[in-house]
Amino acid sequence: MIALLRRLFFAGPVRLLILLIMGLNVRGRDRLPASGPAIIVANHNSHLDTLTLISLMPPALLPRLRPVAALDYFLKNRVLAWFALNIIGILPIDRAGGANPLTGSNRALAEGSILILYPEGSRGLPEQRSAFKRGVALLVKENPAVPVIPVFMHGLGKALPKGTKLFVPFVCDVFVGAPVPWTGDARSYMAALTAAMDGLEAEGHFPPWE
Repeated sequence: MIALLRRLFFAGPVRLLILLIMGLNVRGRDRLPASGPAIIVANHNSHLDTLTLISLMPPALLPRLRPVAALDYFLKNRVLAWFALNIIGILPIDRAGGANPLTGSNRALAEGSILILYPEGSRGLPEQRSAFKRGVALLVKENPAVPVIPVFMHGLGKALPKGTKLFVPFVCDVFVGAPVPWTGDARSYMAALTAAMDGLEAEGHFPPWE
């Protein structure tokens, strides 16, 4: 039943919102993973980010898509927690516990999942990127053979920015890059991943958004 509800949610309301009401321009879509395990790394400006990324994937891959999110955020509301875990399919990370926060992600990759990661940590200001945290490099270090696909999204931070519930139907852009292979150490990998995101952002030639 849960699997059916999840499929109906993304095939119905999400597809209507993202693809029809808002609209997307997607470049490099063929670079998205066709199977797992894989890691999608994206910038983070809006609650629409996860819905948008999942909507770009084939429905058959829906059971394997696991957005990684902090558990404490969803514990504030039981209904939200149930929806996030069962319908969105998040992989919860317990930031307050003493366990290794990468354990769940490592297990999910071993099972063939496609993880969606936001290395900025939390949603930033509309259309502004924050520095990536090195946790993504530590995960890739433990899974060096897993492809890591960078994705830059533009416009979602204005369509539904942090701190508001008012949706504004902007046409948004998504740029999918080539996989960023493991470089051998965390520092150089973070530099390579950041450079890849910089390059994707530059493809859009977007002026500063006031």
